[in-house]
Amino acid sequence: MGIIERALGALGFEKRNAAADPSWAALGGNIGYASALSARAAENLSAVLACTDAISSALAYVPAYVYRRNPDGTKVEVPTHPLAKLSRSGANAGMSWPDLLEHTLASALLSGNGLVEIERSGNGQLSGLKWIPWQHVTVAELSTGRLAFDIADGRGARLRRLLQDEVIHLRARTDDGKLGRSVLSRAADTVSGVTAAQATHKAFLENGMQPSAVLETPEGVGPEKVQGIIEMLERSHTGASRAGKPLVLGGGLTYKGISLSPEDAELLESRKFGVVEICRLFRVPPPIVQAYENNTFTNANQAGIWFATYCLAPWARKLQAEFSRTLLPTGLELELDLSGFLQGDPKTRWETHQIAIGAGVLDADEVRQVEGYNPREAV
Repeated sequence: MGIIERALGALGFEKRNAAADPSWAALGGNIGYASALSARAAENLSAVLACTDAISSALAYVPAYVYRRNPDGTKVEVPTHPLAKLSRSGANAGMSWPDLLEHTLASALLSGNGLVEIERSGNGQLSGLKWIPWQHVTVAELSTGRLAFDIADGRGARLRRLLQDEVIHLRARTDDGKLGRSVLSRAADTVSGVTAAQATHKAFLENGMQPSAVLETPEGVGPEKVQGIIEMLERSHTGASRAGKPLVLGGGLTYKGISLSPEDAELLESRKFGVVEICRLFRVPPPIVQAYENNTFTNANQAGIWFATYCLAPWARKLQAEFSRTLLPTGLELELDLSGFLQGDPKTRWETHQIAIGAGVLDADEVRQVEGYNPREAV
């Protein structure tokens, strides 16, 4: 520990080593390369990338509203609040609101933490929100128990320090109540196993020899004849235009096809199961990431509703609570509208509207508003 670190420690600071991110500290496992796995490296697993994109892009897509909660429990939209304006016009000059949510949530999914800097104008009013890559952040715990975030550029040079009140800190479940820890690090053995299967398959393709057939002959074959056979086969039977042409062999040659070995079949099955394992960690139904061979839903509509209810809704609640707690005064709250995911197919949705109108829950104009139509003009 250097002089500066010791001095900071005496003042109550605790510096987190960026190279030893606690979200990834558990990824040592029993496989050497797993210990070097990072949030970016984890996205080399297609299932991890697909689950991350599915969750983050889905929540970035939904409308965001700022509401005032009245004492009687009713709520009224407040479209003039600065946060509501940012959700419509863009988080900052270089990033839209959907981009901000997508980046922040993807960071929280992969590393356990997503950080957004709060930008304010000269009078202290909210003027913008800026996403900060977590790999550029080092966290220090102050003597008060609160956190400070040291922001560095891509080369590791410290640029500035942000205090806890100057950021929105979205966290996955924590071990210490301060820093989030990703599901990938909590299930380190599972991720290591899937990574090992992928690495094995990659090595097999790069280094393995897997011919599709063998030509046998009872007689000895010299190098010149072998080369002649190879040239004949390439000339007559390679390429899409020659597929399916009959193969005529002379000189006592016989053709024997080679099927997939049990070991190769087991490797393929383990990779399929690895997709299910990753989906289980993220609570994403396999059909959402195009893993239809493991589909246990009767249709895509049910998979979407399950996805919205058990995966998107908890993360939406985290986002709403963190934005509301940090940016909105008491009585105001942010809401991410997930109703579009829960409405079902058009037939079911309109049947539900009909029931709501019949029961007096909604009127025709309110149904039109839900569906994105303006109210009917008075005749």
